[in-house]
Amino acid sequence: MGSVSKEILHDVTPYIRVYKDGTIERLVGLDVVPASFDIDTGVTSKDVVISPETGVSARLYRPTLTTASEKFPLIIYFHGGAFCIASPFYPKYHRSLTNLVSEARVIAVSVDYRLAPEHPLPAAFDDSHAALRWVSSHAPGGTGTEEWIKENVDFNRVFLAGDSAGATIAHDIAMRIGSNPDPTILKLSGIVLINPYFWGKEPIGSEKADPVRKAMVDKWWEFVCPSDSHLGLDDPLINPLRDGAPDMSGLGCGRVIVTVSEKDILRDRGWAYYETLVKSKWEGKVEMIEIEGEDHVFHIFDPNGEKALNMMKRLGSFINQQ
Repeated sequence: MGSVSKEILHDVTPYIRVYKDGTIERLVGLDVVPASFDIDTGVTSKDVVISPETGVSARLYRPTLTTASEKFPLIIYFHGGAFCIASPFYPKYHRSLTNLVSEARVIAVSVDYRLAPEHPLPAAFDDSHAALRWVSSHAPGGTGTEEWIKENVDFNRVFLAGDSAGATIAHDIAMRIGSNPDPTILKLSGIVLINPYFWGKEPIGSEKADPVRKAMVDKWWEFVCPSDSHLGLDDPLINPLRDGAPDMSGLGCGRVIVTVSEKDILRDRGWAYYETLVKSKWEGKVEMIEIEGEDHVFHIFDPNGEKALNMMKRLGSFINQQ
């Protein structure tokens, strides 16, 4: 018998296909690289399980120690990939995190949250918040047992960071912390939002002149967060600037840095987020970077490129401000 082509149910270009028989085919972001010692930077990484119940894990990074008890800022990092592809173990993410840890001299916890469509949103948000709780359990008096966190983290300098969908997660967690303070959760010093994936039903800025890409990004969100709600693309998870969204004054950290890329269709949403934060009653400090001539998450596609490395220097300076 000849082979029969399977019928496609969802074709979410350029990331993933879902077939009517339930098969899921990811098209990118599948490669993995093991944790290791990086001879060029002196950064060491290892993998840990955060939640045996959900299978959520993380890759930890630590720079070279000068003493066994040396303390570093902590970054909890959430990768991008439209909530449906990639992982901390993807080679380009591993390289990018290694570079950031080397430049900023931080401990990093890069979270492998569960992906859609097997785990529709808000699973990725909930997994990431659970990762913060796991890290928080290592503060003095807690029950956490991971030595790198217990021995080498300065718990007064804790940051959330992420790119694209990961930046969206970082913002959401900071808002959760601000609106529902929990003494068992570490206090956040700041958040780092790289090319944040914020979106909305009505086009703004350059989106108006690019209906093809607007429709493509619309489709990404509708795929990972299917909903009968009238909110749809204005779901508060993806559109923190919609009418009626929680006031940004509730952001639960003292500092924010936002980066956008000139050629990125998400650029204007990033700027709108920055401007809304500046105008709000939030009492923290926000910084903004725009990278000329680059597109979305360029630093992942070319982590050793000059502009990516320069951005890491800028992020390192932000993290290490006193």
